[in-house]
Amino acid sequence: MARVAVVTGGTRGIGASISKALKAAGYKVAANYGGNDEAAQKFKTETGINVYKWDVSSFDACAASLKQVEADLGPVEVLVNNAGITRDSQLHRMKPEQWTQVINTNLGSLFNMCRHVIEGMRERKFGRIVNISSINGQKGQFGQVNYSAAKAGEIGFTKALAQEGARSGITVNAIAPGYVNTEMVQAVPKDVLEKSILPLIPIGRLGEPDEIARCVVFLVSDDAGLITGSTLTANGGQYFA
Repeated sequence: MARVAVVTGGTRGIGASISKALKAAGYKVAANYGGNDEAAQKFKTETGINVYKWDVSSFDACAASLKQVEADLGPVEVLVNNAGITRDSQLHRMKPEQWTQVINTNLGSLFNMCRHVIEGMRERKFGRIVNISSINGQKGQFGQVNYSAAKAGEIGFTKALAQEGARSGITVNAIAPGYVNTEMVQAVPKDVLEKSILPLIPIGRLGEPDEIARCVVFLVSDDAGLITGSTLTANGGQYFA
């Protein structure tokens, strides 16, 4: 019987690639999204993957929506926490809402999502959780104290929950992508990309969303049962953790 996988932020960018790769690997996938109805419906039409709209920064919304996913598809055995936003600013100019929005969405969502699936995983003695962190959570980034703090927090969350879940057959890992060829990176001016970003990447190119998706597919598989509490750096050699 196919396992059920939930991917937050699963209809665009890296999340869309993860959702499609999991479906191709035989999982029943529920792709969460937060606001772009048009993009979500297009994704559903093109892929046949079920989409669900809710705010991952809301504990109650996660509870209600996960209950609906389980009613539609079955118990959630795989969770990929991919949803994330940026509200960039140097700290001396950062507004409280810029800090709060990023922390609540990028880091708070891990608690909101995991809290509602962890008991079922413990009862079934199986679970796979993958948290999509970032290179900037490992090394920091100018103008991103909120984002870097959240993504670093994801790594700490991963290590702690991995210890709690290990005896129940639950693995918890993180992936820290570098610069990936998504809409967000494509919006960077070409000259900045070519002069300031690509020279820092030893392999000389951006990552592709499908490459991150393949990392996820491996980490949630039975073959990866020995791996937990780890952070997989997928950044083309830009930073060695």
